[in-house]
Amino acid sequence: MSPHDIPVHPAGVPIEFDSGWYENLQNRLDKGGPWDDFRLLQLALQAEKAGLVSDFEEMQCLKHLSAVQPMPHQTETARRVLFEMRGRAILADEVGLGKTIEAGLILKEYLIRGLVRKALILVPASLVLQWVRELNYKFGIPAIAQKKEHSWQSDVVVASMDTAKRDPHKDILQANEYDLVIVDEAHKLKNKKTTNYQFMLGLRKKYCLLLTATPVQNNLDELFNLITILKPGQLGRQNDFAANFVVDKRKPKNEQLLRDELSKVMIRNRRSDGELDFTKRIVRNVPLVLSPEEKALYDGVTAFVKDQYAANGGDMNSMLSLVTLQREVCSSRDAVFVTLVNLSKKLAPDSPLRDRIWELVHAIKAITANTKAEKTLELIRGIDQGEKVIVFTEYRATQEALLKYFRDREMIAVPYSGNMNRGKKDWMMDLFRGRAQVMIATEAGGEGINLQFCHHMVNFDLPWNPMRVEQRIGRVHRLGQKNDVKIYNLSTVGTIEEHILNLLHEKINMFEMVIGGLDVIVERLEKSGSLEKSLYKILLESSSDEEIKKGVDSLASSMMAIKQNLEEEEEAVENDKGKSELKELLGGS
Repeated sequence: MSPHDIPVHPAGVPIEFDSGWYENLQNRLDKGGPWDDFRLLQLALQAEKAGLVSDFEEMQCLKHLSAVQPMPHQTETARRVLFEMRGRAILADEVGLGKTIEAGLILKEYLIRGLVRKALILVPASLVLQWVRELNYKFGIPAIAQKKEHSWQSDVVVASMDTAKRDPHKDILQANEYDLVIVDEAHKLKNKKTTNYQFMLGLRKKYCLLLTATPVQNNLDELFNLITILKPGQLGRQNDFAANFVVDKRKPKNEQLLRDELSKVMIRNRRSDGELDFTKRIVRNVPLVLSPEEKALYDGVTAFVKDQYAANGGDMNSMLSLVTLQREVCSSRDAVFVTLVNLSKKLAPDSPLRDRIWELVHAIKAITANTKAEKTLELIRGIDQGEKVIVFTEYRATQEALLKYFRDREMIAVPYSGNMNRGKKDWMMDLFRGRAQVMIATEAGGEGINLQFCHHMVNFDLPWNPMRVEQRIGRVHRLGQKNDVKIYNLSTVGTIEEHILNLLHEKINMFEMVIGGLDVIVERLEKSGSLEKSLYKILLESSSDEEIKKGVDSLASSMMAIKQNLEEEEEAVENDKGKSELKELLGGS
């Protein structure tokens, strides 16, 4: 073999190796090294060929992945961040479209190219081990979870933001230089006055990825703040940004110019954009008739809350703790009991409200039926034992009572809640995946978890904000889900819960909508006030069930009008791609 025998690419182009490749091989052969077997030499040449880059913008990491097959939109997002945005971007895909996969692709590509050696990934505490597992298993990236101070010296570290921003960790991290910093749930950086935001400004980083499904939640200043972390000055100073791009806090101006600026730093994929392979949602509403004792408790709590509302002159701001009672009584007697006892402790010994509260407590003790728990157990027993079921509730007291109810009836279930530490959450998730058929999760505990291996979901109680319902569903109905997702909504007849379910399902059909439509509807509706507060007001000011129905129907009509306007706007912008893209980037603002 001579240096003139240069291998040729299948396309007929000579393959150029690194300088001195032939001499290095010849020296090894002359010394009787590992190349004395000609077959090994052939393998070495093949390996050299495999490492060649025919095009600078060719994604090298794709050939090194065996445990994940990225979707086209994920690969395209990674390519744009790498070659157009120079490694600084907001990944703002809707829930369930795989922002973690996109970030993993970008990190893997930079590692292969030698442009990143040291990376820091900051996520909510509940997601630390999930990120570590995905990076290790899907991408072959040897990430570790931060546990001790010396862990920060590792090349790829995943840690919670809460840990990272505290002393002594903060000083260690801000003394380091990072090739890449990734932040998940980056909307928590939206307020520049927070310690999270100030900590991020103090990190020295060459590349930076911010992951959030909600880049704009309340006003355009949040968007400015996120972009300032990525590229200070991209949108000018804050006063310049306000003058050039903002009419009011939610309404932009100079839309074409703003769109151009945002497209340099943000990518937002929506479920409705392309041919994404999502399974169906199959919704079953389960109406329940409360026992006489349960209904008496509901009526008693409702009357108590309404009386206090009237006594406070209709001041909603002073009613928030009492309105919680109204929501809890739709969940379980256990949740109501805890709140009533806590309310009683705050009252003066001679307060006339104490007797009223203890009447309700005695009413709780007289209840023997547990209608919702009975129905939930019946539903689960009707599902094949090999199929997992997640039950969502808003309240820990309900969660604990339901766990005991199942345990007493020999149904294996595990809890998952926001108050658990990282290790316990992972332990519970492993038990659910491996042994238990049922997981009972609270709202806080369910944030960020991926449950594609589960396709049955029970809403034991319903949040009064439809976006929170959608976030629950997004835990199971996401890319990678192989089965149709079956959603069971429990609803007690003759309560506000029945009307809310009617609003969400019958009126606006949210369970079949994609989140891209729902978030815009809710955002526009709430320009004149919170949806939840509107529901509270209807409940507290209605003197009959019929009046509640009329109030909820009016709210539904407003939401349907917004939905229709959105559809008309979408048709109108078909020939105006600039405005259409801006609506996508700003969530339809």
